[in-house]
Amino acid sequence: MNTNVKALLATTALFFSCQTLAESGCAFEDKQDGFIATCSEEKQEVILTGAVEAQTLVTELSDFSEGYKEYKVDTAAISPLKNLKEPTEIVVIIGTWCPDCHRETPRFIRIMEELNNPNIKVTYIGVDREKADPKGLAAQYEFTRIPTFIVMQKGEEVGRIIEKPEQSLEKDLAAMFKS
Repeated sequence: MNTNVKALLATTALFFSCQTLAESGCAFEDKQDGFIATCSEEKQEVILTGAVEAQTLVTELSDFSEGYKEYKVDTAAISPLKNLKEPTEIVVIIGTWCPDCHRETPRFIRIMEELNNPNIKVTYIGVDREKADPKGLAAQYEFTRIPTFIVMQKGEEVGRIIEKPEQSLEKDLAAMFKS
């Protein structure tokens, strides 16, 4: 094989190796000549899947705990829910990697604490980036976006909030129970 062909093959291999590095979270230096890619420390993310406890989210994950501590519940909007007598189940499908979940889930946890209604049972299901969990808990519910808040009574869906509320979590939840 002649020298020019070897050089071309080596350059091509180096180019594709650098492309792979760049796509894996590494990047090309702005002022770098040639095909040199550099990697920086990536943020370590925690992906919890399956049944997740609210307390785990707000105490062990900084993206959730900050929003939890800062959120002020609209107590007037949720007052109709404080006296809800009908047993109600709310399934919350979240991704601990998802920015919308970082915003909405801590707020929802604060709302549920403020309500303190024993007739409302909340189940949190964490999913991975493919929106699945090992035991298939989330697969029981039809959803495409997260977070998804599914409100049920007597085994029937009353309503859901997908990704973000229309008005606020408090107002959207209360609206589901107005007759």
